Amino acid sequence: MIDLYFAATPNGLKAKLFLEEAGLPYRVIPVALSKGEQFKPEYLAISPNNKIPAIIDYDPVGTDKPVQMFESGAILLYLAEKIGRFIPKDIQGRTQVLEWLFWQMAGLGPMAGQIGHFNIYAAEKVPYAIDRYTREVARLYSVLNQRLEGRSFIVDELSIVDIACYPWIVPHQAHGQNLDDFPHLKRWFDTMGARPATIRTYEGVENVYTPKHGALTEEERRILFGQGAKR
Repeated sequence: MIDLYFAATPNGLKAKLFLEEAGLPYRVIPVALSKGEQFKPEYLAISPNNKIPAIIDYDPVGTDKPVQMFESGAILLYLAEKIGRFIPKDIQGRTQVLEWLFWQMAGLGPMAGQIGHFNIYAAEKVPYAIDRYTREVARLYSVLNQRLEGRSFIVDELSIVDIACYPWIVPHQAHGQNLDDFPHLKRWFDTMGARPATIRTYEGVENVYTPKHGALTEEERRILFGQGAKR
């Protein structure tokens, strides 16, 4: 059994999508971010960066002690290696999966997160930031679109890379992007969205980047975006 500490952000949905694709038994433990549950000491003991997702694997390979992890990319890699699926065994395929996984973690996720923030959550419009991140996300979409030309998946077969990227493309409208401008990406996106595991993952899940989430209370805004360094 795996405990998944979850909120319906793209990073949280990555972990849930993997578990659904893999058919692994898991329990969802909701973390109410706007209520500050990510700062509770018991959660920080699992995820010291106070972000979701995090997992506790009670049936790890090679040890009787439960394994706890934070960081969505690390979680995907750990789980793929645990079950021997969604990551190629040959060095060329594995290398490509790692390249694109790090690309998602270092590029697509952070940049899409920034434009999602400035378009939906920011207390005031910041034209420079909106323009900057809209253009950068368009560039990243273009990179992925070119990669998917002539490919069903990002690295030939379904892998943790597709699972990592898909939830960051779901809120494309909040990113200021039109998927019709990226036909290969759109084809892949539609394929991923039709998978039974994806449908199960998103059942009852509300998109965190829909405009109705823009009206935060001042307390919610302080909790979500007002945390600084502890001294």
